[in-house]
Amino acid sequence: MQIHTIVVGELSTNCYIVVSKEKKALIIDPGDEAPVLREFLDRHGIQAVFVVNTHGHIDHIKADAALGLPVWIHEKDASSVISPEDNLMASFFGTFDPVRPARLLVDQDKVELEELSFTVIHTPGHTPGGICLSGEGVLFSGDTLFCNGVGRTDFPGASAAELRRSLEKLACLEPVTAVYPGHGPATTIGRELT
Repeated sequence: MQIHTIVVGELSTNCYIVVSKEKKALIIDPGDEAPVLREFLDRHGIQAVFVVNTHGHIDHIKADAALGLPVWIHEKDASSVISPEDNLMASFFGTFDPVRPARLLVDQDKVELEELSFTVIHTPGHTPGGICLSGEGVLFSGDTLFCNGVGRTDFPGASAAELRRSLEKLACLEPVTAVYPGHGPATTIGRELT
């Protein structure tokens, strides 16, 4: 597995391109700058297959439509990729092209591509439908967990109590698990939650 991080958009969102041995990829959180993402894929001969959004805020979903790939998102954040009123677009910036989700995820679903396999962990708190993807020794944590921090809970639909419960779930992972957050540098479960 190869993990490529491309920082995109006005809020410096980490977009992850996760590549299999056969150079097929899932894209996690294409927050903006679709031409940059397409150029990277073309330059490296990578075939993107689908998008997974860790949650529905605009800085994580803005390039979904432009990429033209199937979009997977948790069922409780599904309206965010359809309706700008639900994704904070008005609070931040720009325009938004809606998409219809190809797959609605729930807790413990499997996200698989060739030899790669990740388990969906529903981690509400930052948004009602926030998720992390766990597998292959890594955790893609979206805006649930950062290096030296956790997701904001002052947005509509957020809950500090739910975020605490979500972090308790993540604390059960192996301490050496590498954490790839939605913003900022990578870290480990052990560094953040033990």
